Amino acid sequence: MERNKNIYMKSNVAEMMIAPSLLASNQSCLGQEAERAGRSGADRLHLDIMDGHFVPNISFGPQVVKAIRPLTKLFFDVHLMCSQPDILLEPFAKAGADEMIIHIELGEQVPSLIHKIKSLGKKVGLAINPPTAIAAVQPFLEQIDLLLVMTVNPGFGGQEFIPKCLPKIRQAQGWRREKNLSYRISVDGGINDQTAAESARAGADTFVAGTSLFGAPSLKVAVKKMRQIVNENQPGASGWEILKSTGESNSPDSFLCIQKIHLPEWSNPK
Repeated sequence: MERNKNIYMKSNVAEMMIAPSLLASNQSCLGQEAERAGRSGADRLHLDIMDGHFVPNISFGPQVVKAIRPLTKLFFDVHLMCSQPDILLEPFAKAGADEMIIHIELGEQVPSLIHKIKSLGKKVGLAINPPTAIAAVQPFLEQIDLLLVMTVNPGFGGQEFIPKCLPKIRQAQGWRREKNLSYRISVDGGINDQTAAESARAGADTFVAGTSLFGAPSLKVAVKKMRQIVNENQPGASGWEILKSTGESNSPDSFLCIQKIHLPEWSNPK
């Protein structure tokens, strides 16, 4: 080992990600808004695809995604709120989607949709609406890259966060820890600084926010502030392990010291 090197490791703490939702941007200049998101310091761009059937609204399609894809290097999170997403998977994959999210409410379609998304070489997301029991997603947790917990009933932006969704986030985080899985836990709907903090404490690590980010005077400042807030509120935020070594195990002054600082209760599974 290298002498006097300090290595900091954070236990059971995922990297927190901020994903502005393009649906809340200025719709008259989506390209410029995508570029602005790319400059904001965000990690992802969330793209809500609505067909007017699965949800009572219509947004945009693969051609829009294709048009904005060259304008930013952000990871494209394509959320398919559609009754027949199977016919859209390949067009969105070709348009530049990095991850495609389908809904557990599609029932028997889910297994084949997961298989098709994987066959297209894309990451798989699975979303769940507020009225649906979290147990519905459990059979698929080992097959997905992201679980999206909707914290409003999907279809329109600007809705208020539903606090009753927080136990779903806690359960998803508990399953992830118990099964040693790596899917991300995302929240979408009514996410602002306060609700992002509540969701982070429950176990979320990916925060989709529309109005509170795109509607802020400075998107860059809003992203930075939200990132700071969720980092401060995530489980284990105060639980650092500090590993310090001189690198000379035969030296009298060499040592290996691991110090644990106030790990929260959830870090000690029963």
